Amino acid sequence: TMSTASAAAYVSHVSSPPRPLPYPKDPTRLFAMAAATASARPVVTVYDGTSDSSAVAGSAPLPAVFTTPIRRDVVHDVHRDLAKNARQAFAVSKDAGHQTAALSWGTGRAVARIPRVPGGGTHRSGQAAFGNMCRGGHMFAPTRTWRKWHRHVNQQQRRYATASALAASAVPALVMARGHAIDEVDEIPLVLANIEDATKTAKAEAVLNAYGAGADVDRCRDSRKVRPGKGKMRNRRYVMRTGPLVIHAGGTAPRAFRNLPGVDTAHVDRLNLLQLAPGGHLGRFIVWTQEAFNKLDDIFGTHDSKSAVKGGFQLPRAAMTNADIGRIVNSTEVQSVVRPAKDVKKYGAHKKNPLRNKNAMAKLNPYYAVMRKTEQRVQAAKQASRTARNAKAAARRSQSKAFYAKLLADE
Repeated sequence: TMSTASAAAYVSHVSSPPRPLPYPKDPTRLFAMAAATASARPVVTVYDGTSDSSAVAGSAPLPAVFTTPIRRDVVHDVHRDLAKNARQAFAVSKDAGHQTAALSWGTGRAVARIPRVPGGGTHRSGQAAFGNMCRGGHMFAPTRTWRKWHRHVNQQQRRYATASALAASAVPALVMARGHAIDEVDEIPLVLANIEDATKTAKAEAVLNAYGAGADVDRCRDSRKVRPGKGKMRNRRYVMRTGPLVIHAGGTAPRAFRNLPGVDTAHVDRLNLLQLAPGGHLGRFIVWTQEAFNKLDDIFGTHDSKSAVKGGFQLPRAAMTNADIGRIVNSTEVQSVVRPAKDVKKYGAHKKNPLRNKNAMAKLNPYYAVMRKTEQRVQAAKQASRTARNAKAAARRSQSKAFYAKLLADE
């Protein structure tokens, strides 16, 4: 057996890697680790429901359904669609917004062409009507009763979600994370014997208090408050938190537990995902009767045999036995056979400026060499012409200087 006080520590102990690693942020890995924790306990303690103290009546093997992969995405999607099947159709009246003989005034009166209420002698006459932007007009896209209210969910998906929700209910960390007060519960799942024929609510409450489940009932009782909004006028005035779910296999147990605040009852042959995961949230606190607990293997089957009740159904297996990739890669078994990491030196390529480097420009533009030779020939021709002009100019300057000197000498 395992105490609830050390449940979270037990989850991390079983699933922790050999050396410290960050706690997995991926919910899928967390749920897989939690499922592995549940399967690590092959025997569950059965407590005596007739005793007011924590008395052990025996033990029972853990049903295989509690080792089902915990798929939060499947549970959420199935719950979302199933919850829509209890809705009641509603719609506005087909005549809403049209209960007047309004007509447009047409053009030429400096007003909009919206239909207007006829008559006179009142503020109502002349007001715009019918439009969704008008006071007293119809709404945009009026609701209809023939909307698609219900959703079909495949049978295999419903069964998978139910099995996954049951597996999550056996993980104390997930049950506590959902908000249930189970600090004083000796073991999760909580299995009680000899309570199928209970008829008195006082007796049922005493049994729950004896095994630490009374704190969750008190939490629900203290949470009862008036509902905000108009629902308080529609026969649902109060709201209350969700407490334990008592799953039985028949008898008078529902009569004893049904009047406790927050407590729901369900027959093991008719398990409902809306009760196992209220709001689509995994981890409901479940109190099992011994008879119901023993029937789970027949109802859901095992990983080796199919269900005897649900035709062709066999429990799904996890894609990976251990979803902690970091633990697998860093394990001694894997690290002992892999080659050591290569110390590869990476040299960054020096980027050359093609405007300054002719070879880099030639790679970018194959015609660059031809262009360069053409430019060089043009520049050489220009330089030769410039040299010839400069020589002629120098000769003229020398002749001018000589002529000027001759004139000065003649004077």
